[in-house]
Amino acid sequence: MLELRPNCECCDKDLPPESTGAVICTFECTFCAECAEDVLNHICPNCSGNLVPRPIRPVAALRNNPASTTRVLKEGGCVANA
Repeated sequence: MLELRPNCECCDKDLPPESTGAVICTFECTFCAECAEDVLNHICPNCSGNLVPRPIRPVAALRNNPASTTRVLKEGGCVANA
């Protein structure tokens, strides 16, 4: 089950579970759509995998399967991928 991490690893923007502006890689590294496009060129800086829209977990499912509250932030932010 996806963790649904609460923030962008680059800029620390809040990304609640219902956010349509969150993207993830296969390892669940999580970024906002703006950083994914403007900084990362849709490539994860951690694993070099592609970044895709994160699915939404229905509110009813969040009751028994809550989103993560652990914030992950890259020290120094992200650098642009060439």
